[in-house]
Amino acid sequence: MNAPHDDRDRREPRVGPKPAGEPEFRPYHHPAAGWGAAKSVGRVLARENALVDGPRAIMRMNHENGGFDCPGCAWPDDIKGLHLDICENGIKHVTWEMTRKRVGREFFAAHSVTELSGWSDFALEDQGRLTEPMVYDPDSDHYVPIGWRDAFALVGRTLRALDGPRQASFYTSGRLGNEATFLYQLLARELGTNNLPDCSNMCHEASGRALQASLGTGKGTVDLKDWEATDALFIMGVNAASNAPRMLTALAEAYRRGAQIVHINPLVEAAATRTIVPHDFTDMALFKSTRTSTLNLQPRVGGDMALVRGMAKAVLEQSRTDPKALDQEFIERHTAYFDDYRKVCEATSWEEIERQSGVDRARILKAARVYREADRSIVSWCLGVSQHEHGVDTVREIVNLLLLRGNLGREGAGPSPVRGHSNVQGNRTCGIDHRPSAEFLDRLASVCGIDPPREHGLDTVGTIEAMHRGEVKVFVGMGGNFALAAPDTPYTHEALRSCELTVQVSTKLNRSHLVHGRRALILPCLGRTERDHQRGGLQSTSVEDSMSMVHLSVGMKRPASKHLLSEPAIIAGMARAALPDSDTPWEWYVEDYDRIRDTMAQVLDGFEDCNRRVRLPLGFRIRQPARELVFLTPSGRAEFSAAPLPDVVPAPGTLALGTMRSHDQWNTTIYSDNDRYRGIRNLRTLVFMNQDDMRERGISEFDPVDITSTAKDGTHRYLKGYLAVPYDIPRGCAAGYMPEMNVLCAIGDYSTQSDQPLMKHVKVTIETAG
Repeated sequence: MNAPHDDRDRREPRVGPKPAGEPEFRPYHHPAAGWGAAKSVGRVLARENALVDGPRAIMRMNHENGGFDCPGCAWPDDIKGLHLDICENGIKHVTWEMTRKRVGREFFAAHSVTELSGWSDFALEDQGRLTEPMVYDPDSDHYVPIGWRDAFALVGRTLRALDGPRQASFYTSGRLGNEATFLYQLLARELGTNNLPDCSNMCHEASGRALQASLGTGKGTVDLKDWEATDALFIMGVNAASNAPRMLTALAEAYRRGAQIVHINPLVEAAATRTIVPHDFTDMALFKSTRTSTLNLQPRVGGDMALVRGMAKAVLEQSRTDPKALDQEFIERHTAYFDDYRKVCEATSWEEIERQSGVDRARILKAARVYREADRSIVSWCLGVSQHEHGVDTVREIVNLLLLRGNLGREGAGPSPVRGHSNVQGNRTCGIDHRPSAEFLDRLASVCGIDPPREHGLDTVGTIEAMHRGEVKVFVGMGGNFALAAPDTPYTHEALRSCELTVQVSTKLNRSHLVHGRRALILPCLGRTERDHQRGGLQSTSVEDSMSMVHLSVGMKRPASKHLLSEPAIIAGMARAALPDSDTPWEWYVEDYDRIRDTMAQVLDGFEDCNRRVRLPLGFRIRQPARELVFLTPSGRAEFSAAPLPDVVPAPGTLALGTMRSHDQWNTTIYSDNDRYRGIRNLRTLVFMNQDDMRERGISEFDPVDITSTAKDGTHRYLKGYLAVPYDIPRGCAAGYMPEMNVLCAIGDYSTQSDQPLMKHVKVTIETAG
């Protein structure tokens, strides 16, 4: 380990900017979005000096026929035509990328890595766009310029010198386009490894595995047309107003046409109350809000599965006297193992359901009645459901509930996971999978003429552990901020620093550039908003949204620097250097991305004829067999599961803590220390608690507290001096912000079902500080 690095983790640099004043907590009672969002956007445009470029970008973002896809969330674009299909957080994300500030060689000459390690993460990103490739010089503790050819040569030389390809791991963030994704996985597999961790390993891995087991597909089956046609929406474990703000439009429209909307979340978030959709000019002018829910249920952290089991139990009990409560024909024709599920529901007592869910029977029956009386229902969920030990079982329980009434394979019905980053689903579709299927590898071998490895690779947690043991020596991060996003922050930092070489492909400076291996490269790439010119002309990239729609994205701005390369060009450069004798036409692919898509069309299910179809006004939707009642499961049917309820009730004196993002945050990018919808100003180092839990511990509002987590192996991790904030959250539960609280989640605390870190279910004790 390099000596200058030894004390960096002890510095505990701030994540957000310096607070503008004293901490404040004032519960938010206004509609989501509306004028609050408009004012926030105005401040962002002014701060980034983007009063001209910003509005121009807004008029091109998410538009068909030459627009660029928002680099933020993966919520689908408007099926009626993409006009002002934007949101506050998307605009923040775009203007953050379009900043006029630059980070060049002069900046790195003036600031050592040791110095920068003490800066806040906001300050690092706020310096602006990276402009040229840089390499770490251990003698001076500075990054210094390096030419692209020499940078690629360093990557290639290091990879070729490894004892085997499994000593390298290739991480992917959700912002990577489909074409770059395909080349990236091709590089790894031609090199000889399936070590392809991605952000899904930390987010929706449980959803994919559960849907694959239940339905034979790793994706949801619904689209926006279904959201427009459904009678009932059940929104679980998601803060839509911050994480998928464009969902607010769909919720408002559903309410106006009389659909029932049930939100299930330990916190009643702003999206579960009412909204003013900003592009509804009449409502904005009249300050007219629309409700976005008809019922709110607050289960304890981890109690979602018990709540859904209760709804299913109620439907089954109703079926004894009401033959229409179940869709018997659907169950008999299209499902398997129904009797096993009926038995497990009957054997689960209402007392246990109430205890585990934290919701009383009467309110569960109310939700069940909404479900039973709806002809068509959609269940949508996010990380509040998946980031648990039992995440796979919970998603399968959601599917069980849907199957009872035949809510699959017809308009307005089905499962609808809310994916996070803009192309995280496309990454998996296009080959980023550490557990690839034999069928995919066979096609890849046949079409691309390589011999891909068959042994499963490492996921995110596996990669961190292997780096820590010295078994993975090269880490390549394609976007994202791995050092800050991963669990058990000190352990992850030690792992990264154990590498021979770390390579970060990025647009802005972040913590992962400062927590690096013995050798390190920063390779700056084009942003989503920027024009990508190659030998074949202006290029477009494709992305897949959370509902399987694939469409083109074309940048509009001049690149931040003439030295930037596109992600496909960077991948091809590394590939040629690492595989000098490769028959793969890396350079030819980069000249014209249509050539990449032609190859993808031969390898990927659903991408047939994609170069033509992706140029349709709204792109194309990848076929979902389960939507057509074709189930690629062992039984050939949709399969009920019959898992027992997990025990999620905290032991006496302990709390179940879930980590989450603030509103003024996107993944690990922090725009301010405010969280408007939760009423917080000038504070991130906080913990939300139930008032009775606070009173029991002698804690008052804004009292400093110490938080101690207990890992599965009995070890402890600590955060000290956080401020307690009373909040409407069930007893026995607490919540706070990632990435600051990632330190509490031990590297060994991951789900045995999905291998996901248990970010939403950390066992903690909280007591007054000192």
